[in-house]
Amino acid sequence: MSSFNLSIIVPVYNEAAQAEKLIRRLRLLNDGLVADIIIVDGGSSDNTVECLSEHFNVIDSEKGRANQMNAGAHQAKGTWLMFVHADTEISPSHIEYAVSSAALRKWGRFDVKLSGAGFSFRVIEQFINWRSRLTGIATGDQCIFVRKKVFDELGGFKNIPLMEDVEISKRLKKLGKPACLKKRVTTSSRRWEAYGTVKTVLLMWKLRYLYWRGIPPEELAKLYR
Repeated sequence: MSSFNLSIIVPVYNEAAQAEKLIRRLRLLNDGLVADIIIVDGGSSDNTVECLSEHFNVIDSEKGRANQMNAGAHQAKGTWLMFVHADTEISPSHIEYAVSSAALRKWGRFDVKLSGAGFSFRVIEQFINWRSRLTGIATGDQCIFVRKKVFDELGGFKNIPLMEDVEISKRLKKLGKPACLKKRVTTSSRRWEAYGTVKTVLLMWKLRYLYWRGIPPEELAKLYR
């Protein structure tokens, strides 16, 4: 196996409805560049575990994306870690692009595309990508990848219920700029579709502003729900 390989870590919670799609996507990734694929369940009450454990290594963790991703990283065998949301589409070409583009960096992320049709989603995704490129801050649906050694030295994700991606990005930035890959991963726009694009965008801005002002993530999580 190459000295440069990735462990794919996917936190899940009640994703039975998406399990079939997730299985198809992840099975395509199991090639020479992927050391292992670890699914981390946060206590699903549906049959998520039963569906996924037939195909992948599924481990249990305390609920919470930060907890789950840390648990997966602890068991990972790869020299790099890539954190992939269950509703984000990633392909073998993304893995190859990450490998070829990030060799001289310590961490990175992809540009993002929202799954929804319509002009408003194109505007939102473009803003997300511009903001991330300008600030060096990545969100979880951009498939953050990081050298395992660096991740371990940082102590992983901070155990907070929200903004764990922003928080670790700030620490990683101190070690070096991210590899901001223009290749896009497609992530679900289901939250925008369910709650409305304008309402969701305003909520996201509000949460980031309050986090910047020092409001505890525990309080922000209540607003996010």
